[in-house]
Amino acid sequence: MTFLTIGHRGVMGVEPENTLRSFVRADREGMDVIELDLHLSKDGALVVMHDAEVDRTTDGSGQVCDFTLAELRELDAGDGERIPVFEEVLDAVKAPLQAEIKDVAAAQALAEIMHRRDLVDRVEVLSFHDAALAEITRLVPGVRTALVASRYGTDVVDRAVAVGAETLVLNIRRLTLETVERARAAGLHIVGWVVNTQDHLRLVRALGLDGATTDYPEIKRTSRFTA
Repeated sequence: MTFLTIGHRGVMGVEPENTLRSFVRADREGMDVIELDLHLSKDGALVVMHDAEVDRTTDGSGQVCDFTLAELRELDAGDGERIPVFEEVLDAVKAPLQAEIKDVAAAQALAEIMHRRDLVDRVEVLSFHDAALAEITRLVPGVRTALVASRYGTDVVDRAVAVGAETLVLNIRRLTLETVERARAAGLHIVGWVVNTQDHLRLVRALGLDGATTDYPEIKRTSRFTA
């Protein structure tokens, strides 16, 4: 597996996160994969937003699920950008995508789009939530999935295996050689996040990880020289 550099919410270190502007910049900068986050609006649209609330990343306030898509479109998501829906990102960039889902309801909405647009080869589905991964695996045969974890022990390997995930996406601040070795023994790929400095990059390369999720396009340009 080639070492992958994954754009975190596009390239959120230099553009407003989870916006078309950020995703297009990530694509133009040559990121191997682009990661994004999905939530459902009040009227069932699959919108691209990390938080359950709009407060941090827009000029609005409240829960995403309490807004209709039309109402969400009125918010400024940074530098005049609007909150996109998932299919707009599919059309705006050519790179493969990692789509992070937060719950079973989002899994069901994503499954419908993946079937309609034949996305099994292009979209890998990520989640912190085992039940969401189990649901997307049930609904979309052959889908590639990854379990994401921030606070974890070596048992994260067992969780990934139990839900049929192929990859672990792990917070590098807690990553140990023991976890890496257990994951490899289980046949899992491993991606580290968030890799934003040369020291971070050297760490994930030294541990033999398969990829790095980063906020900055510069990591893509330097990762090929770091071993």
